[in-house]
Amino acid sequence: MPHPLSTFKHCPRCGAPTFVTHDARSLRCTTCHFIYYHNAAAATAAIIRGSHGKLLATRRATMPARGTLDLPGGFVEPGETLEEGCLREVYEETGVHGTIVRYLFSQPNRYDFAGFTVDTTDAFFEVQIADETAVFAHDDAAELLWIAPEDIDLAAFGLESIRRGLARYLQ
Repeated sequence: MPHPLSTFKHCPRCGAPTFVTHDARSLRCTTCHFIYYHNAAAATAAIIRGSHGKLLATRRATMPARGTLDLPGGFVEPGETLEEGCLREVYEETGVHGTIVRYLFSQPNRYDFAGFTVDTTDAFFEVQIADETAVFAHDDAAELLWIAPEDIDLAAFGLESIRRGLARYLQ
């Protein structure tokens, strides 16, 4: 497997083409000595169970894994807590406000985006939404589906961390 930063050729600080491997997750500039570390990005996934017992899934409208199932969620923005990022993503993808019920667990993930692999740590939360009847697909969700837990086909979910997280939740 190539170094996670192998596509980076120039130092982001001084611009010199002297960016070389420092260790398994970082590059070092031999001109200005800047070290850039490849760290995991924070992301969230919301497990929303309706009053009917079904789970809310989204169909991905964008790459990666366009057309596959997912859970509401996404990247945490700078300055946000995990909880704030989760609830913002729930609102952006479903059009309804939610409340964090509890933190569940986390899963590592590798997210391919525009030819670059982003390592993430996905925090899973159980979320309650304000109005189940008001949900609509928005932002990067092409469709919303309520699925009974016994009908969930993990293979239909496009991201490995979501498959692992759902399997763990459903145990």
